[in-house]
Amino acid sequence: MKLKQERPPIAPLPPIDRVAQVTSALSDYIDRASLKTGDRLPAERELMAALAVGRSTIREMIRHFQALGVMETRKGSGTYLLKPVTTATIHMPLSLETVNLRDILLQTLEVRRGMEVEASMVAARRRTAEDVANIEQKLDEMERVHIEKGTSGRQDLEFHLAIYDATHNPLFRQLLEQMREAFEQFWDQPFNRPDFARRSFPFHRTLFNAIAAQDTEAARRETLKILDIVEEDIKEMSK
Repeated sequence: MKLKQERPPIAPLPPIDRVAQVTSALSDYIDRASLKTGDRLPAERELMAALAVGRSTIREMIRHFQALGVMETRKGSGTYLLKPVTTATIHMPLSLETVNLRDILLQTLEVRRGMEVEASMVAARRRTAEDVANIEQKLDEMERVHIEKGTSGRQDLEFHLAIYDATHNPLFRQLLEQMREAFEQFWDQPFNRPDFARRSFPFHRTLFNAIAAQDTEAARRETLKILDIVEEDIKEMSK
């Protein structure tokens, strides 16, 4: 008697895939509905019901579009389109063909070095008092989590995003948003080392001090210290 072979279970989509699917679906809806600049999007509950996803997924999608500078949420009013959106123009997926983690990390680090050094210098020149308070709040939270848990990946990202916002050039954050998925795929505890780049932790405070003091050269120098430590750890931990 031939035994019936059991089929493997269908694995649920990870959250990042679901957000990507919902983002694509909303882009398609905006395109088909011919929504224009200034038009209001469907309410959050309507999107949840239509796309069969939870509130957190909808809000993550909206944050994605906000970071790209194409939508804004007005308190008590809703979310509005700031720029035209189509499925053909909103996404720029990255492709990294190498299979060697060390090479991937070094390649993305080269891109990060160019962006983050420039962003830190521009932020130091243009930051407002409100920007300084925002960056410091993110830094305080990063330090709290780091001391408590020994790692603070998400908080580290929020700190750097606050610096990008302080440039008052939306392209910095938009470029990072386009690259975020590729970065996060490879930078989440590379080499299974929770201590990766931990030595860079103190230099986030000195970077903040430089930006607060509007010292562009110090901001460049402190950013390079952080990234140099990251490069050293990539090379050391990949041996």
